[in-house]
Formats: sequence, C-alpha cells, structure tokens
Amino acid sequence: MKTRRNLIAATALMAMLAGCTTNPYTGESQAGKAGIYGGVGAVTGAVIGAATSSKKDRAKGALIGAAVGGAAGGGYGYYVDTQEAKLRQTLQGTGVQVQRHGDDLKLIMPGNITFASNSADISSSFYPTLNSLVLVFKEFDKNGVNIVGHTDSTGSQELNQSLSQRRAQSVANYLTANGVPGQRISAYGAGPSQPIASNATDAGRAQNRRVEINLRPL
Repeated sequence: MKTRRNLIAATALMAMLAGCTTNPYTGESQAGKAGIYGGVGAVTGAVIGAATSSKKDRAKGALIGAAVGGAAGGGYGYYVDTQEAKLRQTLQGTGVQVQRHGDDLKLIMPGNITFASNSADISSSFYPTLNSLVLVFKEFDKNGVNIVGHTDSTGSQELNQSLSQRRAQSVANYLTANGVPGQRISAYGAGPSQPIASNATDAGRAQNRRVEINLRPL
C-alpha cells in the first residue's frame, strides 16, 4: 500500500512538472493553471489506473493512468490559458473586460460602447472589436458562445426584457453572419434581473447596462 501511494504521488509530481510550459502569448509559465490541471488529471488517472488493474499490475496501471490523465488535464488547461491570453491581447484598449472563472471565460461589453441609448443596433465603432472576436472564436472553436443581454432597472420590466433580448440577439446575428457557427451560439435577455452594481446611482446603472459573452466547453 505504501509503495502504491508513493508511486501515485511521484507520477502526479512528474505530470505537474511536465505541465510547466511557456504560454506563447504571455511568456509566463503554465504551472499555475495548466500544471494544476495536469496534476489533478494525473492523480485521478493514477488512482483509476491502479484500481482497475490486477494486483501485480497496479504499479503499471497507475503509471499509465497518470500519463493519460495528466496529458488530458494539462492539455485543456493550456487551451484555456492560451485562449484567455489571446482575448486579453486582442481586446486591450477596447473597453471590453475579460474575466476567468475556472474553465469558463467571460467577456463584459459595456452598453455605452456597444449600442446607442435604448437601441439594439450595434454601434458602428464597435464593429472592429466584434470582427476581432470573430477571428478568436474561429481559432478557438471548442467553446460554446453564450450571449446574455442586461439592462438597468430604469423603465418597465417588459421594455428592459425586450431590449436585453434584442441586444443579445444582435451580437449573435453579427457573429453568425461573419462565420461563427450558429450551433455554438445562444442568446438570452436577462433584463434587469442580474445587476452587478447598485441601480441607485448613475455609475451603477451604467455598469448594469451590458452584454456578456460566456465561453464554456462545448
């Protein structure tokens, strides 16, 4: 049993060290994210490999499981890392925020740079930013593109719900018209139901008027 535990620990460590690659966009070590994914995958793979092998082959099963699990986990971690870095590079200076939550990426597009007041027509000045996103979404095609429109609480619920839906759909239509597969895209209007700031102030309402694009594994 002790030998088995030592073997699993060693294979996990090797997988984490193997995950310490360099991100081609930032030049930073991947150990913080891809290495962690690889380490977790290695431990899981080692345990499963050992458990599903005969007693005399458990050491071999653990090694094989660790290698497969580490490669799979580290590979996806590296994919998300490079996608995040590319988005940050592409969207620098555009006013669009990039947030990461585990495996998910979120793009927050303030309403004042994407649409005119009370309109669902995309501002012409925002087309270059959307064109850049189209290129990134085509390059990184393993994500679903979930578009959500949000408003502040000013006005009626019906008006805000309709406006948020139409804005989300406008962004979705633009992406599909420019070659992002429609089966990857969904559009939804949340109205004022998901504020990220207080609607009691002008600054807070401005933050709540936004479109978010959520990128999650297909």
